[in-house]
Amino acid sequence: MTKPVPTSPSTIGNSTDPDLGRRLEHSHNGVAHSLPSVSQSLVELYRETPPVLAPDGTQVGPFPAGLTPADGVTLYRWLLLGRVFDEKAVHLQRQGRMGTYPPLVGQEAAQAGSAYALHPEDWLIPSYRDHLAARMRGLSFRYTLMYWMGIEEGNRIPDDVQVFTTAVSIGDQLPHATGAALATQLLHEKRAFIVYFGDGATSEGDFHESLNFAGVYRLPLVYFCQNNQYAISTPRTRQTASATIAQKAIAYGFPGERVDGNDVFAVYDAVHRALERARAGEGPTLVEAVTYRLGPHTTADDPSRYRSKDEEEIWAKQRDPLLRLRRFLQSQNLWTDEDEERARAEAVAEVQQEIAAAEAAVQEAKRHPEQIFDHTFAKLPLYLQRQRQEFLTVTRGDNGQS
Repeated sequence: MTKPVPTSPSTIGNSTDPDLGRRLEHSHNGVAHSLPSVSQSLVELYRETPPVLAPDGTQVGPFPAGLTPADGVTLYRWLLLGRVFDEKAVHLQRQGRMGTYPPLVGQEAAQAGSAYALHPEDWLIPSYRDHLAARMRGLSFRYTLMYWMGIEEGNRIPDDVQVFTTAVSIGDQLPHATGAALATQLLHEKRAFIVYFGDGATSEGDFHESLNFAGVYRLPLVYFCQNNQYAISTPRTRQTASATIAQKAIAYGFPGERVDGNDVFAVYDAVHRALERARAGEGPTLVEAVTYRLGPHTTADDPSRYRSKDEEEIWAKQRDPLLRLRRFLQSQNLWTDEDEERARAEAVAEVQQEIAAAEAAVQEAKRHPEQIFDHTFAKLPLYLQRQRQEFLTVTRGDNGQS
């Protein structure tokens, strides 16, 4: 179902003339060129993905091409694994075994549905909250844990895993993804890229510069925005005046699509079609997955300072992506309480194994604070040499000759 973005003064400049786009002309060397209808351009480029599952788990739309209800079992196992990992990781931080951690709870369907659409040769470029999507691409949870436990080996991605490194600086992974997609295009490789980011990143220059470049060069890239309603404490309503984030793609000349980020099948549908466009040389797509961060921004955050319990309960009790999918599977006789118990036990076992591996790696690394000066420059600049010596003098009382 294609829906136009409202052609109001807030979305198209200050004019209230609906025919302005058709009537505007410009002249160059005496030749007049009609500009396309603004309204028609919006109709062609903006789309809202039809839902597949209602919040109560009822099927309200057809399955995406290539998927069956049985795929829901596989996807649910992924969602459950992500939820279990998230719970364990938060406990680790609360026990003092990890410095900080950005929970993904509530966003499992957005991550699983999008990652499920990727081909083996495709690349995933994460932000800092995309633990489940990265795991689905083959990156063991131990790497995520090692990173948040403070050892950089967590960002040393195995050669056979098509995932970029964790990006904490807001939006800086967007130009990385754009450059990688350009490289693939120049090499005539048939692969696509998907880059993850949140609603807050759409206010960064990196976002606009990347989309502009990708649009001009028709790069094989899907920009996947998990609109979880808050950039730390800033609500989406204070982030942008646009009615949607997806419509921002229109300014850069390529499609934008908005989808219910808690409907795992609908997410798959939107991203699958966007990736097919990318592989076919038809250029980028911006997909906005509307979801909700049920937990804090990080374990250092207190969301009660900027949002209400009533709001959280609506999303947790009525829109939880795991409950939605589980109810659907149960209605199709594809999932039982016994299946739930077994799947959770398997997820717990995997996560516990990954925690043990990560903590062993931390112990083996034997990191010391002075190592913050290492591994950045081939030859340490003089000003950093002075800082290092001062640091060692203060902390260890020596002359820095170690």
